[in-house]
Amino acid sequence: MVTFYFLIRPITLISFQMLQYIINRFAQLVPVILGIILLTFILMYIVPGDPVLSMVGERYEEETLERLREQFHLNDPLWKQFGHYLWGLAHGDLGVSFISQKPVTEMIMERFPATMLLATGAMFVSILLGISVGVVSAIKPHSWLDRTTMGIALLGVSAPVFWVGLLMVIGARAVGWPYLTGYGCLPYLILPAITLGTRSAAFLARVTRANMLEVLSQDYVRTAKAKGLSTFIVVVKHALKNTLIPVITIIGVDFGSYLSGAVLTESIFNWPGIGRLALNAILKRDFPVIQGAVLVTALIFVTANFIVDILYGVIDPRIRLGNKK
Repeated sequence: MVTFYFLIRPITLISFQMLQYIINRFAQLVPVILGIILLTFILMYIVPGDPVLSMVGERYEEETLERLREQFHLNDPLWKQFGHYLWGLAHGDLGVSFISQKPVTEMIMERFPATMLLATGAMFVSILLGISVGVVSAIKPHSWLDRTTMGIALLGVSAPVFWVGLLMVIGARAVGWPYLTGYGCLPYLILPAITLGTRSAAFLARVTRANMLEVLSQDYVRTAKAKGLSTFIVVVKHALKNTLIPVITIIGVDFGSYLSGAVLTESIFNWPGIGRLALNAILKRDFPVIQGAVLVTALIFVTANFIVDILYGVIDPRIRLGNKK
């Protein structure tokens, strides 16, 4: 029994420390979420123009305007309108579109799978290219391969998304690639995923290389090499894990931005995601859709950063232990 206690006690302590770390991080998240909700509510009042007039157009009657203002609680005091807004959010209600008269929650959920697919594809491209190129460059520093890949990475970081997208379209037309724009089978995902993931992959490659070079110069890595371990084992098992903190930061933030709606990429490739939905709402002054898209976008960013914080604690115990002090 004593032996069993000493075997199980470290696992219990680690679990408790991790749970405490998650609770502390979530507690820090609550005021941020409340601030986001307040700001999205204020958005309706700082945008110029009357939302009801935007709904009815140029030809209207005063009775119609008054009825719509009553329907959307626009005649109520500000605090009461905020209460209605919170009540709707608590029930998953983001309002009703002024243009289509459809629930905003339903409109966003219809677009979310497309955005999720695009974000996943872009992140796959980013991780596959970025980490592999960064590791290879770090293994062969200052070689022609290192200089070439880092030069391409610098170009990728500097290139704007719309320019990469246009190059993709031109190149695809030149070779006769039929899946240029639209949303359907998997081949339609290739061009927008590469376009969206290129910049992140380039930046990820540079960060991975810089951190790998630092880790490979550490004493424990030299000791592992002296023991006769293969380069693959030294790099993957010993070095790569200790470079993951900044890499995860980039992956988490970029994935959050992809899920928030990559407006330019979705517009170039006619991809029916949240980004295009928000852009169309802005052009048509559809305030409830804009408000809902901004709120969902901000919450996705916050959630992505929260997950990144948790992964920090999983990868490096010093972070969660430091949080306890």
